[in-house]
Amino acid sequence: MTFLEEILARKAREVEARRAAVPEDALRERASRRPAPLGLWEALSPAGGPVRVVAEVKRASPSAGAIDAALDAPAQAARYEAAGAAAVSVLTDGPGFGGSLEDLAAVRERVRSPLLRKDFVVDAYQLLEARAAGADAALLIVAALPGDRLRQLLDACAPIGLAALVEVHDERELAAALAAGARLVGVNNRDLHSFRVDLAVSERLLPMLPEGVRGVAESGVRTAADVRRLRARGASNFLVGEALVRAGDPGRLIRELTEC
Repeated sequence: MTFLEEILARKAREVEARRAAVPEDALRERASRRPAPLGLWEALSPAGGPVRVVAEVKRASPSAGAIDAALDAPAQAARYEAAGAAAVSVLTDGPGFGGSLEDLAAVRERVRSPLLRKDFVVDAYQLLEARAAGADAALLIVAALPGDRLRQLLDACAPIGLAALVEVHDERELAAALAAGARLVGVNNRDLHSFRVDLAVSERLLPMLPEGVRGVAESGVRTAADVRRLRARGASNFLVGEALVRAGDPGRLIRELTEC
């Protein structure tokens, strides 16, 4: 079993346990009481537009290990917003990233920027969870959603007002994302099997996006030099996590990136 397959099997078990604890109808009712969602697509730039940073709250990752186990998620998100981040991403996976849905809900109480739930989504129940906790968007990973699952989950987002950032790693996955109707595409520079990071993935794939689809470079963006490198290929939007959590002054780093 591969690393991704192990995560997805665990995630399926987690979802069933949570569904047993909180029925879907109750979750849907909670989601319906949330204010109108904020537009992630509208918060980001078209190709060649001004730099926009999606700033991520994360305590750990499978590739980096512990980053900051004691990180105060809402306080960190507030720092990001004050520095001009276009949106905030919150990791909600516990075993791999030290996150939770409670982090997402707490961040929602502190920031008014678009909020992305980043997790391994395998079931529409998780989309309801995201909306009920205050998210405006959720991550959908093409590699984790074979067959018609990607399109089914994209279709499940619209009725509850949730945007989807569809993550790809290569040309085949990009074609699948576009065929399913993705309007926001995240290009992950990290190989899910080797964990190797290569910014050339974004350099290759982002220029392939058609007009009207907004792209986000994910993973490996740490410095203004990285942003300038990808800007040369038309990149405008950057999801940055580990570098911000490790930074002594994350606000300063956001400002440096957005000035590129």
